[in-house]
Amino acid sequence: MAVAPASLNDLELVNNETYAADGYPHEAWAVLRREAPVYWYERDVKVPFWAITKHEDIRWISRQPERMLNAPRLAVFPEFAPPEEDERVARHLLNMDDPDHGSYRKLAAPQFTPRAVRRMAASVERIAVDLLDDLAGDGEEREMDFVTALAAPLSLAVLADLLGVPRSDWELMFRWTNAIIGSNDPEYQIAGDPQQSAGEARKALFEYFWAMAEERRRQPTDDIVSVLANSVLNDAQLPPFELLSYYFLLVIAGNETTRNAMSGGLVALIENPGEFEKLRRDASLVDSAVEEILRWTTPVIQFCRTATESFELRGQKIRAGDSMCLFYPSANRDEDVFDDPFVFRVDRNPNRHLAFGIGEHFCLGANLARLELRILFRLLAERLEHAELTGPMERLASSFLGGVKHVPLRYRLV
Repeated sequence: MAVAPASLNDLELVNNETYAADGYPHEAWAVLRREAPVYWYERDVKVPFWAITKHEDIRWISRQPERMLNAPRLAVFPEFAPPEEDERVARHLLNMDDPDHGSYRKLAAPQFTPRAVRRMAASVERIAVDLLDDLAGDGEEREMDFVTALAAPLSLAVLADLLGVPRSDWELMFRWTNAIIGSNDPEYQIAGDPQQSAGEARKALFEYFWAMAEERRRQPTDDIVSVLANSVLNDAQLPPFELLSYYFLLVIAGNETTRNAMSGGLVALIENPGEFEKLRRDASLVDSAVEEILRWTTPVIQFCRTATESFELRGQKIRAGDSMCLFYPSANRDEDVFDDPFVFRVDRNPNRHLAFGIGEHFCLGANLARLELRILFRLLAERLEHAELTGPMERLASSFLGGVKHVPLRYRLV
């Protein structure tokens, strides 16, 4: 880790450019866990918040959905204040509270059960094998950007199958999700400023899926776009804004987070060759390796909760209406929960990570994400004979999502 900040006033927790340049601020989170695990943070944000950094506290807050609301503040975006009700850009599971959250979640939940996901295993494996075959060539040493050559195409292909998006439109999904999540990153902007860039990409995504939903109502299929387009809630079809927001969430969450875990996971294995060798020698470690990759990378950095009543936590008085920012990567390095938390171990057990959250808002697609990661890293352990970084991993300018833009690699696949 880097040198710890000189004082709590020097902490940098939500600056997008800092995340791009330096990665996760683990040294700052470690200071907070030790000295101020519930800390009122005001630096470089329009609306201050409580920084919550301990595993136990994040679990406790996340398990009280009636007292700790997801709305109105989804996460800390330093450049924006929370929007008013009629200004929200989307209304989906992540910014819904019960009873709406439970009702809407049930509509798609059958598509993500362990049984439903197991039925996708052969398709995911085929996609991964085809991609690896193309990259292997004749087994000679080659170079690639792991993100654009493997992680992004794999996660996009699986997502497209689930949604029913044709191959010809995969690049659109990639471009829109990058522009929305990476609106502060110059590489991904498609317009002049972050808000305009994200807004144009979101509008294009909404228009695309509205046309697709109308087609699925005329001719239903078995993909999730059709399921939601034809779902009934309170004796009516889903309102257009909520329907389009559902598709928006599935595209963003299904693409960005899984590909970033893949990319960060490979870097972790390259940087810890002894652990990669363990996985190569013992294929039964793939499940625990995936859980360690999820702990290590924690692709979603933070979400917020808003207190509905005043209460005290670790001696701090949190008032009704205050925002609490839950830093999941910090929880996943908590010294009170994990032995040697800054050591990457593919055989770590137990591993009580919070990479998928916990409680009512536990990640709907967790089973599918785990399936993709298990298949990819099992195949890489079998076929990747050599891999070395040819440059630094490039990160997204975002304090919300731990995005990985590029992983330049020299490799040999068989």
